[in-house]
Amino acid sequence: MGTTEAQVEELIAQMTPAEKAGQLTQYFYFGLPAGAETEPALGLDVERHPRMVESVLQEGGAGSLLFVTDPTEINRLQRLAVEGHRLGIPLLFGFDVVHGLRTILPVPIAMAASWDPGLIERAQSVAAREARAVGIHWAFAPMVDIARDPRWGRIVEGAGEDPYLGAAVAVAQVRGFQGREPGAPGRIIAGPKHLAGYGAALGGRDYDEVSLSDSDLWNVYFPPFEAAVDAGAGNVMTAYMSLNGIPATGNRWLLTDVLRDAWGFEGFVVSDANAVRNLVTHGFAADPSDAAARAIGAGVDMEMAIVDPAYEHLPEALESGATTQQAVDASVRRVLEAKIRMGLFDTPYVEEDHAREVLTDPAHREVARVAAERAAVLLRNEGGLLPLDGDKLGSIAVIGPLADSKRDTLGPWVFDHDLDETVTVLEGIRARAGEGLRVAHARGVRVVQRVFPSMFDMFGGNAPDDPEGFDEEAEFKRAVDLARGAEVAVVVVGEWQNMIGEAASRSSLELPGRQLELVQAVVGTGTPVVLLVMNGRPLDLRWAVEHVPAILDIWYPGTRGGAAVANLLFGDVSPGGKLPFTWPRTVGQVPMVYAHTRSHEPENQPRRYWDESSTPLFPFGHGLSYGRFEYADLAVDQPAIVTTGTVTVSVEVTNTADREADEVVQLYLHQRHGAASRPVRELKGFRRVTLAAGESRTVRFRVGPKERRYWNAAVRDWVTDSSSFDVWVGADSTAPLATVFEVKAE
Repeated sequence: MGTTEAQVEELIAQMTPAEKAGQLTQYFYFGLPAGAETEPALGLDVERHPRMVESVLQEGGAGSLLFVTDPTEINRLQRLAVEGHRLGIPLLFGFDVVHGLRTILPVPIAMAASWDPGLIERAQSVAAREARAVGIHWAFAPMVDIARDPRWGRIVEGAGEDPYLGAAVAVAQVRGFQGREPGAPGRIIAGPKHLAGYGAALGGRDYDEVSLSDSDLWNVYFPPFEAAVDAGAGNVMTAYMSLNGIPATGNRWLLTDVLRDAWGFEGFVVSDANAVRNLVTHGFAADPSDAAARAIGAGVDMEMAIVDPAYEHLPEALESGATTQQAVDASVRRVLEAKIRMGLFDTPYVEEDHAREVLTDPAHREVARVAAERAAVLLRNEGGLLPLDGDKLGSIAVIGPLADSKRDTLGPWVFDHDLDETVTVLEGIRARAGEGLRVAHARGVRVVQRVFPSMFDMFGGNAPDDPEGFDEEAEFKRAVDLARGAEVAVVVVGEWQNMIGEAASRSSLELPGRQLELVQAVVGTGTPVVLLVMNGRPLDLRWAVEHVPAILDIWYPGTRGGAAVANLLFGDVSPGGKLPFTWPRTVGQVPMVYAHTRSHEPENQPRRYWDESSTPLFPFGHGLSYGRFEYADLAVDQPAIVTTGTVTVSVEVTNTADREADEVVQLYLHQRHGAASRPVRELKGFRRVTLAAGESRTVRFRVGPKERRYWNAAVRDWVTDSSSFDVWVGADSTAPLATVFEVKAE
């Protein structure tokens, strides 16, 4: 028995059933201001709750806390656990480090749009360094749920619709957070979530049930999770909803048969908030004791609880025989091993001076700026309006309330940000323009309020508001007049950050409020318009695509977002991002994915609706550039292989423009026939390359059995067929350049 195992077994031998249950319980610890209005669903008393949690710590009744970010407070609470109880077991501190802690990176869907795993890994290593410095050991991220319905608000947290891209992004995020394994210096435990299928909720309605076929689960929704596990993720979080009738948090097939037995996961599993107790709400468990027994039996090692944890009832479940000592000890063992790997028994406390030094590291802000530049997607650029020539322009009108909103620039799912360091679009343009270029701003329209307030509005500054005495009609007219008098109008539209994220699903994809009306009025002045879209999902841009010459998707770009946007607008860097989802024309087309099966009438695909084309507004993988790229000489190194063989696909890519630019070279595959009908195209390779003006480069991809195999619902197993395979390589999922190779039986 190794040193770690011996230490764990010695602790377990000393623990009472109640103390074991405590190690498997994680409490929220909110540092809300006095008098804060809490979300009613949280069901906690702001003043009483912290005292209750502190009392529990000294009784050995908690193994982890979340939502504490102040290093002094983390040290105080850690001392209550370590010095206040006979066993001295330290706490794991977790936090939603979704896209940064103090330095806020572009939102995850934006990072996926960079198609740059190396960048994503570097960016999350910054987030990890800041989090670890303040005393956080564990991120409830990355979210690796595939999302194919943009009405679902949490699409902003993931990598979009495609399992291949999603898996690559998941690996990069896990390695960014953890390094090669949990416990690396300056790194934190990665917690991929939410296992599994959460992104496929009916109607895109957050928390609603999910029904997925075996084929969808294994071919689409599981691959990013499996990739995250293979990358060494130390934790996995369960999902709230029912999957095919079984609540995910009580689903032993999902959490044990698949996660542990099929994928070999060795870390610990945590429930989403209150998800164990909610097994009673689902009508799955009879009471909290039954819920605790079912969750621990399914494979949930730790319960995340806001109040009244179900795992408090584990001792009585043990006594009644509803669960076993073996099951409870296995979960305690995994939690203790995680704490040992993180070095918490040796160094439980934080160096507070070091934390301040790390949080102010200017190199972190540079990473955030570069990430925002590489994530932006140029959707449209008719007539070469972009990049703007700052030397020839005399005036720019910057229009829209989102243009100068620091909080919205950061996006959702941030709680420890520094607004003073945040650069808005307006500030970025003004700083880049210099003295010779006049930049004026008008909000134009009022803030749009949600019908139902956001669950995060209880955190100060999250709920947007208009300036005092705001007169929308006067401001609308002022915005149009400013645009009329300017040489270029930059209009920033999108969703306010509290309109997307958890519990932020929408029934419409239209621009909220009067934003479209404002765009139409500005275009009507005749001034050239650049539309900047601040978003985390596709929005209805049909009118804009027909009337606005330049459209740049800037997402929620983060702490240095405005500086990045200015660099893009003025051509200091070229946009190179690509869409990680198919952009529908209208919400009525949802869900729309490029990787659909052919059907019996493929020629009728564009006419599935009689009142609207069934083609997307922008295809998956779309993104323009200030460069111009040509593809040629697509070839495979051998025309035929056996089922265990591999072909190498090569293509020559040339930048014919007079400036350096990035291109994301994408490879798509289609199996013509076999034991199942396969999608018309599937992404099976990509590479982001930087090409100088006039430079050509040969890009190669290997296509082996792993890229060709799929889960077959009829045989309920993985299949690699002999067949003809079409290959396309190009700039998006509609790439026309094609070749073919054959796969023959052994």
